[in-house]
Amino acid sequence: MSSAQPFHGFVSVQSRGLVALPASIRKRYRLDEPGAQVEITERADGVLELRPAVAVPAGEAWFWEKRWQDGEREVDALVAERAVTVTEGVDEFLQSLPASGHTAG
Repeated sequence: MSSAQPFHGFVSVQSRGLVALPASIRKRYRLDEPGAQVEITERADGVLELRPAVAVPAGEAWFWEKRWQDGEREVDALVAERAVTVTEGVDEFLQSLPASGHTAG
């Protein structure tokens, strides 16, 4: 959750069961994005818990931001142009480095 003041208030339930969440809540939890959903759990003590659920887990959302995707496209272009070296693992990467004559220690 962000450092914004936690929400406490009332929302109306419309005749068809629709509940409109405040705009600040939708924005904070990215519920204003396509595919966003809210998970609802009815607890034994009568409390209804709502949890934001977006198509992409919140911890991975940074990867899909425009800035990051622009960077991914830039790297893809460099790879296609063979302007960078692509290796399959750490060992291959280390072998691809030029010898520097320095030793660790």
